Amino acid sequence: MNLAEKVASLPLSPGVYLMKDSLGHIIYVGKAKQLKKRVQSYFYNAKGHSPKVKQLVRNIRDLDYKLTDTEFEAFMLECQLIKEIKPMYNKKMKNPLAYSYIAIRTDTAYRQLAVTYDPAEYGDSLYFGPFTSRSTVERAIQGIKESQKILCSTPHAKNTLCLNHSLGLCIGMCGGGEAMARYEEIMHSVIGLLNGDDQRILEDMQRRMNQAAGNFEFETAAKYRDYCTAVSSLLQKEKVIGFTEQNKNIVVLEPIHEQELKLILIRGSEILDRTRLNTGQMSEELLHTVIQSAISSSFSKPASGKPDAISRHKLDEAQIIYSYLAGSSGNYSIIPQEWLETPDRVALTEAVRQLVKGYFKDAPS
Repeated sequence: MNLAEKVASLPLSPGVYLMKDSLGHIIYVGKAKQLKKRVQSYFYNAKGHSPKVKQLVRNIRDLDYKLTDTEFEAFMLECQLIKEIKPMYNKKMKNPLAYSYIAIRTDTAYRQLAVTYDPAEYGDSLYFGPFTSRSTVERAIQGIKESQKILCSTPHAKNTLCLNHSLGLCIGMCGGGEAMARYEEIMHSVIGLLNGDDQRILEDMQRRMNQAAGNFEFETAAKYRDYCTAVSSLLQKEKVIGFTEQNKNIVVLEPIHEQELKLILIRGSEILDRTRLNTGQMSEELLHTVIQSAISSSFSKPASGKPDAISRHKLDEAQIIYSYLAGSSGNYSIIPQEWLETPDRVALTEAVRQLVKGYFKDAPS
């Protein structure tokens, strides 16, 4: 069967596709909710493809695929296969491999914002990250500094006002005095922003964007739009990191067909178990029992110690899980470890009941 015939025969099912070159090497791995439509898109409307995609398509000579029961599983399988195979074009289509971190430096005359690849570069300073796009980090930091007027052009100088102060871009903390108190307030707000506790800086940037648009200053409005997008992206990534580091026990119940469900048990960013359940062959009570038993078995041992350092692939996996839970078409529940460590399982039983509710037409409300 040639490549065109393979593409034409692909199913409209969730899964992962593996593109191969003339030597049979896997050069790209992708995922799809509907394999046939996604793979066909590479070979049609080529004018709209990026140069990297065009180059990939020129080198495709064969393909394989792996079916999954759900789109979520396809996302996770793609991530796993990229980690194992390291296909050439997956690397090319990603950002540079190095992570970036935001540092609130405490090893300077006054606290300063910095971007670094090394989360220990500035000693015991405060760090946020890792982030996979340095350009996004730098754009966000530029936006924060510019909007808050802390874009000092001589941050290491003492008691001397910088050039940016005369341009209205620096409040003058470089000159000491009263400006330092205001600067410390701003830095406190920056930390709150990056922690997800204080949105005032982002709201201020959004206000500046809207004000510029209202005054027909479209370049300024576009600049602040990009700043807001970059900051929002960092805040989302921080949520994902925090979510992953907590090693939560997550139970996902996804519909496959009318009488089939997929039970997926996750701890942190690791899938511990996945099981197909045929609801046509079991009562609601039996389904409750099966799910609760699986939860107790998979999550019986608490996570050991502090989570490992977050690698790029772990961060990718965490992003998939976090995004899925935020916009899931299925049901999920987060099971606190203490529910599994007490003889009283009332909370766990109720969580399972809520998880199952809706999959049986006669389920009590």
